[in-house]
Amino acid sequence: MDLATLVGIIGALGLIIVSMVLSGDLGIFINAPSLVIVVGGTLFAVMAKFSLGQFFSALKVGAKSFFYRSDDPGELIEEIVELADAARKGGLLSLEGKEVSSKFLEKGIQLLVDGHDPEVVKLMMTKDRNLADERHNSGASIFSALGDVAPAMGMIGTLIGLVAMLSNMDDPKAIGPAMAIALLTTLYGSLLANVVFNPIADKLRLRSGEEMLTKSLIIDALLAIQSGQNPRVIESMLLTYLPERKRDIEDPGAA
Repeated sequence: MDLATLVGIIGALGLIIVSMVLSGDLGIFINAPSLVIVVGGTLFAVMAKFSLGQFFSALKVGAKSFFYRSDDPGELIEEIVELADAARKGGLLSLEGKEVSSKFLEKGIQLLVDGHDPEVVKLMMTKDRNLADERHNSGASIFSALGDVAPAMGMIGTLIGLVAMLSNMDDPKAIGPAMAIALLTTLYGSLLANVVFNPIADKLRLRSGEEMLTKSLIIDALLAIQSGQNPRVIESMLLTYLPERKRDIEDPGAA
């Protein structure tokens, strides 16, 4: 689980709720018409921008911002070097049945064991990586759209509330509820956009970048293993995927 996403969203919402409580009665910040306008209007407006399949699959992709665990590149490099050493000593067939931590790496190893040409291995693995990136970017785009539309729906609700208020200026009792809709819809739209939708969209882009980097590392490693390169050479090549400050730590030779 990604605690940063969970703690960040819950912490922000918690502080906002605390400030509402300290401002008086929490109930004054709850308004059903405002919620209907912002939440319902936002969901249906964004649904119109995408296909139903894309819209509902975004919920599954969005869960990655909370529950996705990134592969550690350093540990992955160590694992790949062991596989390269085994392949160099016993051939590519010796990799069959090896337990690995990454499904993407497992798929690539199976391609090597099956004897596919390097061009085929690179094509299939690259296509798999790119399609996954497209799915993640589609999910991030939907959450970004939700973040863009929510404040706009808040403004629409504000205008509705102002129209209702101005049309009932002769009835003082009607002014309060209309003004509540006008202000609370803006609050709800801004809150959803900046505390929920936009942070999730940004985290999905971050996760997509991490996954692309990891899968690119695996593709390079598979091609190097297939070509029979020395495991130490493979390790040195893969260490370039790590930040400069981590390379000496991960490289046993540097110690």
